[in-house]
Amino acid sequence: MSQRQHANDVSVDGIPIDISNTQSGEIEPGDVPAEIESITRGLASEQPPTNPLVVLKAARWWYIHGKGGSDPAFRWAIEWARHLATDVPSDVERFDAYLEYLVTVGFADEPYELR
Repeated sequence: MSQRQHANDVSVDGIPIDISNTQSGEIEPGDVPAEIESITRGLASEQPPTNPLVVLKAARWWYIHGKGGSDPAFRWAIEWARHLATDVPSDVERFDAYLEYLVTVGFADEPYELR
């Protein structure tokens, strides 16, 4: 039952966290684990995830590997989780920034392709 984890390779919920590459802000699409990519793309889709725990899993990954609290993917995931928890409308400008960020990361060539 016990698993060995190296100091620079930690895992939370089965999602690998590379400690040496935290908050670098330099994300390539191939760096994103498949589950996080799926959630991230889902958050940009017409039918985003409705489970806040799933959304927070993606938020955590983007916070650790992206730009910390200023990372647009982290900020949108937190905004969407807030919307799910409170049923308050989400911030459209934050969503637009999220789509633009996914384009700069390389998830799509244009924001509309993510919808």
